[in-house]
Amino acid sequence: MHHSLNRFRLRPLLALTLAALPWAAQATNGYFAHGYGVKAQAVAGVGIALPQDSLTIATNPAGLAAVGSRLDAGINYFAPSRSADISGNDLSGFGSTTLNGHHDGNGKKHFLIPELGYSRQINDQITVGLAIYGNGGMNTQYDKNPFAPLGAQGPAGVNLEQLFISPAVSYKVAPGQVLGAAINVAHQRFAATGISPFGQASIASGSLSDRGTDTTNGVGVRLGWIGQFAPGLSVGATWASKIDGRFEKYKGLFADGGEFDIPANYGVGIAYQPNSAWELAADYQVIEYSGVAAVSNPLSRLASGKLLGSNDGPGFGWDDVSVYKFGVIHHLNPNVTLRAGYSHATQAVPRNQTFFNILAPGVVQDHVTVGGTWKADAHGEWSAFYGRAFKKTVQGDNAIPSNFGGGNANISLKEDLVGVSYGWKF
Repeated sequence: MHHSLNRFRLRPLLALTLAALPWAAQATNGYFAHGYGVKAQAVAGVGIALPQDSLTIATNPAGLAAVGSRLDAGINYFAPSRSADISGNDLSGFGSTTLNGHHDGNGKKHFLIPELGYSRQINDQITVGLAIYGNGGMNTQYDKNPFAPLGAQGPAGVNLEQLFISPAVSYKVAPGQVLGAAINVAHQRFAATGISPFGQASIASGSLSDRGTDTTNGVGVRLGWIGQFAPGLSVGATWASKIDGRFEKYKGLFADGGEFDIPANYGVGIAYQPNSAWELAADYQVIEYSGVAAVSNPLSRLASGKLLGSNDGPGFGWDDVSVYKFGVIHHLNPNVTLRAGYSHATQAVPRNQTFFNILAPGVVQDHVTVGGTWKADAHGEWSAFYGRAFKKTVQGDNAIPSNFGGGNANISLKEDLVGVSYGWKF
């Protein structure tokens, strides 16, 4: 027993060390991750009414009541492929060559994203937990700078990373009815390089590009509910508040002097287990990018005299995203569980906003996922998943402003994801 206890204490220390490594950026539903926890990721991120492990905190903290006492540590490998094609651009009036051509944004191709969850059932009503995970992000690196004809130097790109530390609690308020709450402590990192030509359209050209990595911290909440209304049937709902952020070093890039908030999001879900062998579930999620000016304001505001970094100034022009997720679980035998899922998201990037989004081509819409779990013994289990976000290209439509030579930019993204985790029940 003493040996087992020492081994148990070492596991969270190892996982916390892993979680402290630099966090990578992954863009799936806009720039949010498609799911949290390897088990949920294997069913395309479904989890609002289908808690499977302690990472349920990131989706719906009410799910803690269903997972009991456990520790989950995992890591994802993320491989995006991003590119842009510019056509119809004419810089002859500016004494420069054209921006036209194919541009590869894969200067950095491989990312590792760790995650950690812990839950402890206190009594029949209360379960507490902690999750540490990457909410999402964005990364591009164009080693051959597409803005070089405008005078840009070095590689062009951005890197956005978001780390969440979320303590949580669930409470059974009545038979079959659970409420949950989490405090979301968010740490954001951002850097931009090789985009100095946009300084001509900024209120602070010295605070727009090549300022190194800036950080910001904020706090929000996530609330959740899960209710059972018939044998095998569960319904859930969740909401997360907007979290304030500001990148002071990039006050000449982002609207309102560098403000960059994490958008509010909400969703509902349903799960049904017709028998002991099968589970079916679906989620509907909305990410409110429209609530963040730096993300949602269109670049066309330049034409009305609004400069980058100004109050309610231009941004990346993203729309709100609605995500539809579907998952199926098959318990093959007491030791093996198989999973699969599909999700579809509405498009974040309008066709007339593709030029600025060469830097942030979060355009993928469709994911398919497969995975499974193997119970190694009475306490331990291994889980894994593979996900593919199919290539999506958004064709530009009058996307490049005339003061940058006009024309169009077509932006593309596809992704592969692989994850593995170990869970320990106690």
